Amino acid sequence: MKKVFIIFLYIFAAIGLFFTLGFFAVYFGLTNSSGIVDKQRETFLSGDTHATSATSGGKYYWSTLTEWSTLKNAIRKDQAIINRAALTAGVPARLIVSQLVAEQLRFYFDDRESFKKFFEPLKILGSQTKFSWGVMGIKEDTAMQIENNLKSTSSPYHLGKQYENILDFKTENIQEERFTRMTDQYAHYYSYLYAGLYLKQVTTQWKSAEFDISNRPEILSTLYNIGFVNSKPNADPESGGAPIPIGDRVYSFGTLAGEFYNSNELLDEFPR
Repeated sequence: MKKVFIIFLYIFAAIGLFFTLGFFAVYFGLTNSSGIVDKQRETFLSGDTHATSATSGGKYYWSTLTEWSTLKNAIRKDQAIINRAALTAGVPARLIVSQLVAEQLRFYFDDRESFKKFFEPLKILGSQTKFSWGVMGIKEDTAMQIENNLKSTSSPYHLGKQYENILDFKTENIQEERFTRMTDQYAHYYSYLYAGLYLKQVTTQWKSAEFDISNRPEILSTLYNIGFVNSKPNADPESGGAPIPIGDRVYSFGTLAGEFYNSNELLDEFPR
């Protein structure tokens, strides 16, 4: 019995160590992808965005895949709520959808079993609940900074008094309420709102530094992917971000989101 007890003790100790290491890995950003810089960057800078990653038929490669057909139908279901969140955040709805497209295609290809069992037949979006939350893949610390930026008048991300109370909580259990509002599988409004506010905040930061990136969706998408800590205004920003395998190609987050923004996909629902 003593040996059995010792074995169980070691097992529980190992489990505890695993979760502790996982916590510190997330806290210190060790789970973040090292990312890549786009090979297509010069094409973006020249303004010829439709030339990148296109098939011989002129369509973007990702838009020819079954996964995109599924995702397109799922996004249409949320059209009204995306537009409402975009209006509240003060950003184009298409810019929010660009981040959604990159996050969801990554999710679809990462979790093939769930895609085949649930996402494809039901035409629904995937919602994350672990390291990143909700349909937009926002980390808890990022959500908290978005909230704090709304209140801090000294922050370079501050949007003005009219935005300060947009994310106010209704209960005293803020951590639980934040998790619930971000991961609700049936109501995605807060996921879209947080994403829109993030994009608005980094745009404001760069504009305050006299660099206007409001017309650079690939740069804004890169910043959405790499986080506040890496948002450093400069005259020559590079698009890139986490590598995302899509079919037989690998995109960066910035490329994938930027290509959607500049494509004709869902243009009637979310115009440029």
